[in-house]
Amino acid sequence: MDEPQPQPVCAQEALNLLNCVTESPFDQEKCYRLLHSLRECVLSKKVKKFSLAEEEQTKPIIKKNA
Repeated sequence: MDEPQPQPVCAQEALNLLNCVTESPFDQEKCYRLLHSLRECVLSKKVKKFSLAEEEQTKPIIKKNA
């Protein structure tokens, strides 16, 4: 049986920030708050480096506005 994969440290904070910068109109204050939240998580969890999942492990989700 496959065990559920643990969620990477600070993954939600990083995803929130990435999604914020793609929003239109761009809300700089909101993104700044999310950046600060990610920074606090990184410091508290002692994260040294982020990496993206391998292509084989995930199906890419690309949403582009035409």
